[in-house]
Amino acid sequence: MFKPDFDFLVFIGRFQPFHTGHQAVVETALQRAERVIVLVGSSCQPRTLRNPWTFAERETFIRATFPDAGERLILAPLLDDTYNEQGWITRVQQTVHGITCRFPPKVGSAAPRIGLIGHSKDHSSYYLSMFPQWQSVAVENVRGVSSTPLREQYFQQGKTNADVPATVQTWLATFRESDTFQHIASEWEFVNQYRKGWEAAPYAPTFVTVDAVVVQAGHILLIERKARPGKGQWALPGGFLDPHEKLRDAVIRELREETRIKVPAPVLSGSIVKEQVFDDPYRSARGRTITHAFLIELKPDAHGLPKVKGGDDAQHAFWMPLGDLDPERLFEDHFQIIKTMIG
Repeated sequence: MFKPDFDFLVFIGRFQPFHTGHQAVVETALQRAERVIVLVGSSCQPRTLRNPWTFAERETFIRATFPDAGERLILAPLLDDTYNEQGWITRVQQTVHGITCRFPPKVGSAAPRIGLIGHSKDHSSYYLSMFPQWQSVAVENVRGVSSTPLREQYFQQGKTNADVPATVQTWLATFRESDTFQHIASEWEFVNQYRKGWEAAPYAPTFVTVDAVVVQAGHILLIERKARPGKGQWALPGGFLDPHEKLRDAVIRELREETRIKVPAPVLSGSIVKEQVFDDPYRSARGRTITHAFLIELKPDAHGLPKVKGGDDAQHAFWMPLGDLDPERLFEDHFQIIKTMIG
């Protein structure tokens, strides 16, 4: 008779892709818990080199690897909160609570026995110590498998290896024939060429950029990117700091170049109400990029929203209702920046 140590074991990961190290964790969890909750991180984002597969695709990876788990294996999307760690912790707690409350506690048990399972392989597993209310279960990563080289091999060479479960390899072989694969592979090629521009430097450079978060009457000003990386994605107007330029001057320049907004530069500058640095090390595939975001609040106008038109690096410029923002369409961490700046 199966006597589990836990009612629920929680496993958090990005699974880009799901590999044999992840498989070992889930196998251990199924041996020790009545049910296993897999929270699929970095969900509801645009496809990037670091996160090329959607939640639905990753759910397919995992369920195909464990066809007999049935309802014991529960998967749920988990959105990032890059610049609000406590907000992310709260979201994890709420998601787990929402799942566990669907199952009544056993007779004589006041609360479900919940644990957190994983292996402390690198900086991406730091979350294992962030939930003291749940017992931590460590699983050894025997072969030290990592998703990063698997992604690189797949998108640059079109190959997989034995570190990926057979069911996932089959799915990836089909995905390799898709237009989506070709798009991501082209992004890899672009980034590799981009990085060659400074590969002879004594150390990797740190880039400084600016982004304009312009709002008026419940709308935000966005552009559609004209070039790689992120071609076709929505983005905040912004760009690189010129060598002899101050940050505020740079953000106004980039804003006017990319949107041709019909508002005088002094008015734009005078409407800056907040600025903040966004420095997640993985925010850009191009390299270490620290951006300075400026919140520009324009007063409502009887004539409506200012006219805009795409220019420079922008294919289009447009106003969007804040309620219509789609995190899966926004470039890099721009959705997180907007959420942080506007609240």
